[in-house]
Amino acid sequence: MTKQAPVLRLCISCRKTYDRKHLLKITKDHKQGIVFQNGMGRSAYICKSKKCYSDSKIKKKLQKALKTFLKPEFIDIFEKEITSFNDYPNKGI
Repeated sequence: MTKQAPVLRLCISCRKTYDRKHLLKITKDHKQGIVFQNGMGRSAYICKSKKCYSDSKIKKKLQKALKTFLKPEFIDIFEKEITSFNDYPNKGI
Protein backbone atom coordinates (compact mmCIF):
# COMPACT_ATOMS: atom_id res chain seq x y z
CA MET A 1 0.00 0.00 0.00
CA THR A 2 1.45 3.37 -0.99
CA LYS A 3 1.39 6.34 1.31
CA GLN A 4 -0.23 9.43 -0.16
CA ALA A 5 1.67 12.69 -0.12
CA PRO A 6 0.07 15.47 1.95
CA VAL A 7 -1.99 18.05 0.08
CA LEU A 8 -0.03 21.31 0.21
CA ARG A 9 -1.53 24.78 -0.04
CA LEU A 10 -0.11 28.30 0.02
CA CYS A 11 -0.92 30.82 2.77
CA ILE A 12 -2.07 34.03 1.06
CA SER A 13 -0.36 36.21 3.65
CA CYS A 14 3.13 34.77 4.26
CA ARG A 15 3.25 32.85 0.94
CA LYS A 16 4.61 29.69 2.63
CA THR A 17 3.44 26.18 1.78
CA TYR A 18 1.71 24.09 4.47
CA ASP A 19 -0.29 20.89 4.72
CA ARG A 20 -3.94 21.74 3.98
CA LYS A 21 -5.03 20.33 7.36
CA HIS A 22 -3.14 23.08 9.21
CA LEU A 23 -4.66 26.02 7.34
CA LEU A 24 -7.96 27.89 7.59
CA LYS A 25 -9.84 27.55 4.31
CA ILE A 26 -12.04 30.43 3.16
CA THR A 27 -14.23 29.61 0.17
CA LYS A 28 -16.43 31.67 -2.11
CA ASP A 29 -19.18 29.12 -2.72
CA HIS A 30 -21.48 29.97 -5.63
CA LYS A 31 -24.60 29.02 -3.62
CA GLN A 32 -23.71 29.78 0.03
CA GLY A 33 -21.46 32.83 -0.33
CA ILE A 34 -18.31 33.01 1.84
CA VAL A 35 -17.86 29.91 4.02
CA PHE A 36 -15.10 28.64 6.30
CA GLN A 37 -13.49 25.18 6.23
CA ASN A 38 -15.87 23.70 3.63
CA GLY A 39 -17.65 24.44 0.39
CA MET A 40 -16.66 24.19 -3.24
CA GLY A 41 -15.45 27.05 -5.36
CA ARG A 42 -12.63 29.56 -5.30
CA SER A 43 -10.65 29.17 -2.06
CA ALA A 44 -7.94 30.95 -0.11
CA TYR A 45 -5.90 29.56 2.78
CA ILE A 46 -4.45 31.31 5.83
CA CYS A 47 -2.05 29.75 8.33
CA LYS A 48 -2.49 29.95 12.12
CA SER A 49 0.31 32.46 12.56
CA LYS A 50 -0.87 35.61 14.33
CA LYS A 51 1.31 37.62 11.95
CA CYS A 52 -0.67 36.28 8.99
CA TYR A 53 -4.25 36.59 10.18
CA SER A 54 -3.73 39.98 11.83
CA ASP A 55 -2.06 41.45 8.74
CA SER A 56 -3.42 44.90 7.97
CA LYS A 57 -3.88 44.00 4.30
CA ILE A 58 -5.60 40.65 4.86
CA LYS A 59 -8.99 41.89 3.63
CA LYS A 60 -7.46 43.14 0.39
CA LYS A 61 -5.54 39.88 -0.08
CA LEU A 62 -8.70 37.84 0.49
CA GLN A 63 -10.69 39.98 -1.95
CA LYS A 64 -8.01 39.43 -4.59
CA ALA A 65 -7.70 35.68 -3.96
CA LEU A 66 -11.48 35.09 -3.91
CA LYS A 67 -12.15 37.61 -6.70
CA THR A 68 -15.02 39.20 -4.79
CA PHE A 69 -15.91 42.20 -2.63
CA LEU A 70 -15.98 41.50 1.11
CA LYS A 71 -18.44 43.40 3.27
CA PRO A 72 -17.09 45.30 6.32
CA GLU A 73 -18.78 42.91 8.77
CA PHE A 74 -16.80 40.02 7.23
CA ILE A 75 -13.69 40.98 9.24
CA ASP A 76 -15.58 40.56 12.54
CA ILE A 77 -16.77 37.10 11.50
CA PHE A 78 -13.29 36.25 10.23
CA GLU A 79 -11.68 37.22 13.57
CA LYS A 80 -14.12 35.01 15.50
CA GLU A 81 -13.53 32.12 13.12
CA ILE A 82 -9.72 32.36 13.27
CA THR A 83 -9.86 32.53 17.09
CA SER A 84 -11.95 29.37 17.29
CA PHE A 85 -9.68 27.71 14.70
CA ASN A 86 -6.63 28.48 16.85
CA ASP A 87 -8.39 27.18 19.99
CA TYR A 88 -8.95 23.83 18.27
CA PRO A 89 -5.94 23.36 15.97
CA ASN A 90 -6.69 19.66 15.31
CA LYS A 91 -10.22 20.40 14.11
CA GLY A 92 -9.51 19.35 10.52
CA ILE A 93 -7.38 16.29 11.31
